[in-house]
Parts: sequence; C-alpha cells; structure tokens
Amino acid sequence: MKVAVVGYGVEGRASATYFAQNGHEVTICDKNPGLVVPAELSHQLGDKYLHDLDQFDLIIRSAGIHPAVICAHNPGVMSKITTAVNEFLAHSPTQNIIGITGTKGKGTTSTLTARILEAHGHKVWLGGNIGRSPLEFIGEMQPEDWVVLELSSFQLYDVRHSPHIAACLMVVPEHLDWHEDLDDYYHAKSNLFRMQKSDDVAIYYADSATSGQIASSGDGRLIPYFADPGAKVCEHNQIEIEKTIKICHVDELKLLGKHNWQNVCAAITVAWQAGCQDPEKIKHVVVDFTGLPHRLEFVRDTGGIRYYNDSFAATPDAAIASFSAIPGKKTVILGGFDRGLPLDHLVRALQVHTDSVRPLLIGESAKRLAKLCDDASVSYTLCGKQHMGDIVREAQETAKGGEAIVLSPGFASFDMFKNFEDRGNQFKKVVEAL
Repeated sequence: MKVAVVGYGVEGRASATYFAQNGHEVTICDKNPGLVVPAELSHQLGDKYLHDLDQFDLIIRSAGIHPAVICAHNPGVMSKITTAVNEFLAHSPTQNIIGITGTKGKGTTSTLTARILEAHGHKVWLGGNIGRSPLEFIGEMQPEDWVVLELSSFQLYDVRHSPHIAACLMVVPEHLDWHEDLDDYYHAKSNLFRMQKSDDVAIYYADSATSGQIASSGDGRLIPYFADPGAKVCEHNQIEIEKTIKICHVDELKLLGKHNWQNVCAAITVAWQAGCQDPEKIKHVVVDFTGLPHRLEFVRDTGGIRYYNDSFAATPDAAIASFSAIPGKKTVILGGFDRGLPLDHLVRALQVHTDSVRPLLIGESAKRLAKLCDDASVSYTLCGKQHMGDIVREAQETAKGGEAIVLSPGFASFDMFKNFEDRGNQFKKVVEAL
C-alpha cells in the first residue's frame, strides 16, 4: 500500500516508522524543503508537498493539519485521510483503552489516571496529545495492557472509532482559528463518544451541560464526575466516590487550584470505571502528584517573590483558573497570539480580583485586552517588550516581597515563541538565573 505521511513532526515520524515497518511504501510530505528524511523513505518537500496526494492509498495527516487543507489540493481524497490515533484505535491489540478530551486538564487527568492504574498493578501506555504517538508502542503491547490517550479536537476531528472508556472534561471555546465554528469544535470532541456501544463508559463533568451533551453522542453508559456516583468534593472538602467511599481531603493535594479538584475527581472516576477501586492506592497517587511542567509549576522563591510558570494556560479560562488558584497578591503576565476568543469574562475576573491581580499585558493580544480593560476601569501595565528577560524584569518592578509573579498568558504563544513549552522554558531560564 502506498502511504503518504503529511507532516513530519513527532506524530509523523511515528506514523512513518509504523507503516514502513509493516511493509508499506511510505512517502514523507512536509512543507519544510530542508527536512532531513531517512534514506529509505521517499519524500515530497517544499511548496508542493500537498500536490498529487490522490495517487496514495492512505494519507496520514499530522493532527494539526486540517483535512480541508489537504482536500483543497486533492478533491475527493477525504475517505483516504486518517490519523495515527484513528489507526491505533482500529488496530490496537487491547480493548482496554481510555480516551480523555476537554479544553484544559487533559494532560493532568490522563497522567493521574495512568498512575492510578499502574498503582493497581496494570501495565499502562500513556500517549496521544501528551507527547507519544500510540503508534510508537502499538507493537509492544499485550492484550491485557491498558492505554490512556489524551486527545485533542484536532486528533478527534475525523476519528472513526471510540475507546471503551471515554471522558469529557470542562469544554470552553478554543481553537476557533482551526475549527469552522464552535459547533465544529464540539462535534470533533463528540467523535470520541460517537461510536461507543452500550457496554462502553462515557464520563462527563457534571457541572457542564456541554460536557454532558458531548458524552451523550454515543450509546456508552453515562457516568458523571463531580457528582454521584462519580468522585466529587463533599462536605468539609473531602473527596469521595460512590457517595460514601473517602479518598482524601483537598488540603492533602499538592496541586494548586479548585480546577485541579475537578481533574483529580475526573481521574478517580475514570480509573474506578476501569476497575481500580482501592481507596488507599488512589489516595497515594493523587496526594503525591505535583503536576506537569508548565501547569501552575512553581519555579522558585527568590528575593521574597514566588515565581510560577503556567505557560500551558493558553485560553482566558485557564488564566482565570491560574490567578484564582495562587494565593496573595500577584503580577500576572498576560497575553500572546490572539485567536479572537471572547475576553469579556476574563476582564470581569480581573475586576473581581482587582485587589490581588496586576495584569502585565504582552504580545499581539495586548492592545485588544487593554481596550477592554480601559472600558471596564481595570488597571494594567502595557508591556511592549519582546524578550522574556525584559518581560520578567518589568514584572519585577511591580511585585513586592511576599507576592508572586505568574506567567499565565491566557493566549497562544505563536506571536513571540515557538510553542507553549518554549515560552515556559524561557520564563524558567530567566527566573532560575535571577
């Protein structure tokens, strides 16, 4: 079979290796004309990398490449287009697959779920949007293994299979520069559940009508979290499941913020439905977990100022959760690439927290956000600096001892940085050198 792999990043490399090892004729298609491709693989690079793809039997798109972009150059090939995730779900040697989607919290919830399963003695493979393509490990798996996949709307856009256990976390508008509209974004998320059968499990966030609607897209058995019978925060801030089974107190968690209570409850509920129901083992995992890089990550305390890296906060809702979670007064570095998301609720949150949050506005979005702040009488500092060192130094001018400086942009990174990791790593490098 002739296979085109469109996009040769982490996911594309895994796809190319998988199909080549399985005896298929693989061609790498990438817009980078200087890309180094293994000698045994054919390639189609540069401006015409999307041309003549109708000659291939299968087209593997990297998640960030919209199918419409491929079809614009190759009408009639939509049925040939697939993804690494879709191929994995179709050919996995195990049916013990958990898929987790949502706007934010996917990585934390997926990692916690995997660790709870491991604590119960299972061999667990963690992949998807969290760093490893599942095609990297499909050849090493055994039928009794478990797989936890963090899945984005890009990966779910044209997926044709659903996992045994699927979970939808909080969903708010995002990626509207990629999706046609908000309904298109929700539809992609719904694909995770759409092919579920009655013996599958569909988990949703009880406080979100949208999450419930998405989880109801298939025939899976609906289980809420943050409500019975799933895990929830009960009276006296005790986390319990199935109404009476105590797991831990929220004060025992090392994760900051009430939004992380949701993530912990989601992971407990998912793992519980996978048969991992030892409260002590669950507690050990969730109270020891300190979080993932770039998610409310404490960097250091120096000069009496605490520094936090929350570069992963690429939506207004994530920024609100961040500055709501960190106690005391803080300067929040806010702004970045403007995808045109609504900002009214962010400005309202800044009004509510006006005594504790000083916004330092950066990036492409700064002017729009500044105008909204002016209209709402919200004080801010407009920072025109382009380098992280200069941005941090300006933040230091407003912060005092006992306070915090928080990188929680609320916007994507592409106007000034390669990605959110680059943005967060630059921040940490500057802070660690202070």
